[in-house]
Amino acid sequence: MRRQGDILFIKVEGAAKMKAKKKVKKDGVIALGEKTGHMHKLEGGKLYESFGRMYITVTGEAARVTHNEHNTITLPRGEYIVRRQREFDGFVRD
Repeated sequence: MRRQGDILFIKVEGAAKMKAKKKVKKDGVIALGEKTGHMHKLEGGKLYESFGRMYITVTGEAARVTHNEHNTITLPRGEYIVRRQREFDGFVRD
């Protein structure tokens, strides 16, 4: 697993098998900042969306994830599920 801010990258096997149901995100933007507008961006891999989830496939040696306020991280060759951590407030009522 790798983490950059509130984004978690979980290495998995078999995510590529779902490519038929995935939409390729050509801009590489994984997530936009809620307040600052900064973005987590993938360079050197393929980013997919499927049923509200994001997946990354890295076929070369490695891919990079950049962000204006965080250190760049490297994702080695493989497949990843992308998870975004959300802040929980137990006092908020609907």
